[in-house]
Parts: sequence; C-alpha cells; structure tokens
Amino acid sequence: MNKSGVSVIVITRDEAHTIEACLQSVAWADEIVVLDSGSSDDTLAICRRYTDKVFETDWPGFGVQKNRALSHAGCDWVLSLDADERVTPELAEEISKRLATTEADGYILPFRSSYLGRFIRYGDWRGEKHLRLFRREAGRFTDDKVHERLIVEGVVELLSCPVEHHSFADVDEVLDKVNRYSSAGAELKFARGKRSSMGKALSHAFWSFFKCYLLKAGFLDGRGVFLLAVSNAEGTFYRYVKLMYLHESANR
Repeated sequence: MNKSGVSVIVITRDEAHTIEACLQSVAWADEIVVLDSGSSDDTLAICRRYTDKVFETDWPGFGVQKNRALSHAGCDWVLSLDADERVTPELAEEISKRLATTEADGYILPFRSSYLGRFIRYGDWRGEKHLRLFRREAGRFTDDKVHERLIVEGVVELLSCPVEHHSFADVDEVLDKVNRYSSAGAELKFARGKRSSMGKALSHAFWSFFKCYLLKAGFLDGRGVFLLAVSNAEGTFYRYVKLMYLHESANR
C-alpha cells in the first residue's frame, strides 16, 4: 500500500442497495476502509469484494463512528464518503492532480445531490459543499451523534468537481431518516440543556420550509424541492416536539 496515497473511509449499516456503486467509484484509491455497525443484508459481502479492511462494531453515533473508521486508515490522505455518495472520474482525476503538488491540509468538495431520483439545483442543497478530503494527521471528526463536523488544522482549499450524492430512493427512506435524525437531534439538544415547546416546534418548522422553498428559490425545482422542504420541516418539527417530551419525561 502507498502510505502517501489516499484512504477512503465509509461507515455502513444495511447499505446493500447503494454501497457497490460507491466502492466502484473509488476503486482507484490506495485503500478502502469500511466500518459496519450491524448490517443484516449483503453489505458486508459486497464490501469484502472491494477491500479486506472491513470492520464490524456497535453504533455510538456518526462522529465517533467516523473517527473509529479514521483510526483504521493508513494513507497520508483520507477521503470520507457516505455509502450513497460517488466520486466521478472527473473528481478522481482532480484529486490525483491536486494531491501531487499540494501544500494544503484539507479540501472542501462541492456536492450534486439527488432527491427521490431527481438532481436538486436549488433549495437547501443549492451550492452544497462539505469538507471531506484531508491529511490524516490534520483532521478529526467531532463526536456529535448527528450533524458531525470534520475539523482540519491547517490550510483548506476548494475543489471544483462535485461528489454525486444519491440520497433517498423512495419516500419510505425519507420518513425513516426523519424519524431517526429527529430523535438523535432531540437527544443532542437535550444533553446540551436546550428546551422546547409546541410554539418553538411550529416556528422552527415553518422557518425550515420557508428557507428551503422560498428564500433559497427551491420553487424553481418544482415538486422535488417542495417535497424536500416538507420533509426538512417535518424533521425540524418532530425534533423540537421530541425535545419537549424528553424534558417532560425527565421532570416526572
């Protein structure tokens, strides 16, 4: 293995429907690391066709899990991907060229995301960018259960070619994520001492919809962003409602 090359890290659980396309898109990498948390489908078997660095563990939340995956990476550079994301050939070429001469410590990657099978140009995903490529010794994820962030010490630059994000193949996936993320988000806010009420739940949900669909011109994408704005508002509403009930339960 080329220690000065690129390790790709992916965390998984029941991703058989999408993980193969992800791993195929990074077959050029010097190393692929997969950290699974209890898959019951064919995820592990598929991953082992692409790498021998497949590990199994429990589920402590996104931040801790990504740091665990990072601990298994052996190359100087690390690219963090989700199972429903893909590196285009153009992005792979750009990464190769930039890393050959770079003095940066991390790179922000633009994203091109789809929702229910249609790529989104406006709304909350307009101009979406994430810090995902970094020197292994310079980066670490926050330990947040959801909405974790990658912290890189040093110079961070921007690449031009996007990652393709193929999210939410159907409405069932949307509703499942709304439920899981709203619960995790409520627990995180509860741990930080935040409080809620029905009024807060409604106002935050309204603002979420307004921002995505109107303020960020989501209406220009038609039905796709309307549904995205509704699901975002729903997730926000239930996050604050669940937070309200967590406090009520704690005070009984």
